[in-house]
Amino acid sequence: MLDDLPLRLGRVLIIAGSDSGGGAGVQADIKAVTTMGGHAATAITAITVQNTLGVHGVHPLPLDLIEAQARAVLDDIGTDAIKTGMLGSVAVVERVAAILDTTSAPAVVDPVMVAKGGAVLLDEDAVEAVRRLMVPRAALLTPNAPEAEALTGVSVADLDGQRRAGEALLAMGARAVLMKGGHVAGPTVVDLLMTASGETMMEGPRIETTSTHGTGCTLASAIAAGLARGQPMETAVAQAWAYVAEAIRRAPGLGGGHGPLDHGWPLRDRR
Repeated sequence: MLDDLPLRLGRVLIIAGSDSGGGAGVQADIKAVTTMGGHAATAITAITVQNTLGVHGVHPLPLDLIEAQARAVLDDIGTDAIKTGMLGSVAVVERVAAILDTTSAPAVVDPVMVAKGGAVLLDEDAVEAVRRLMVPRAALLTPNAPEAEALTGVSVADLDGQRRAGEALLAMGARAVLMKGGHVAGPTVVDLLMTASGETMMEGPRIETTSTHGTGCTLASAIAAGLARGQPMETAVAQAWAYVAEAIRRAPGLGGGHGPLDHGWPLRDRR
């Protein structure tokens, strides 16, 4: 895979929470962006205490500190794409939306709401703020089925539900939507990339594993890395999708709960 990557080092600013277990959040984002040929910079929104067994604490950072991190990156290094993850509250959503308005870089918005183990990572009253402020600013929105349902009110239990929810999110202002199908029952997982000009379907057999912690973070960041390198949306999504599928297959089986992916597998394959 890495042999196909262009020489350009795309810059990605990640605005998200950290994961002390290293499987999701900013830690997964950095690994994915780096592996996919980009430079990862961060503005951390919250520090979480977590491992494969769950989230044991969430400590939001002050709004001014979140913005200061982003501004320090944008004013010096700059960015070719932005990826947002865990935002947590209405106030953080509002501040991050304002940050997005200061740059023309495309934003990959992962509307993180609940951790793999069930911990709530977005306040209930912040869902409307995400709907109102983040969806219209998304060059790509990457919801799983429960997140799409929360944002649209459309039931997502099959491919038809994915399509209807995706259409609703496009109507809400997202320029593209990747409707992830991991939460949709069935032996085959289907992700549906939807834009105003059509749709692209990616599907593969469901991998029976508990090592899926950080899958959404990793996918969104890998896509952002592709966009930062100048890839068309369809190419960036397809390449990231293949990368994540293999990272799940090669997961090292760490911890006693929902384990991390193997983010660095392409680096070892290249040696």
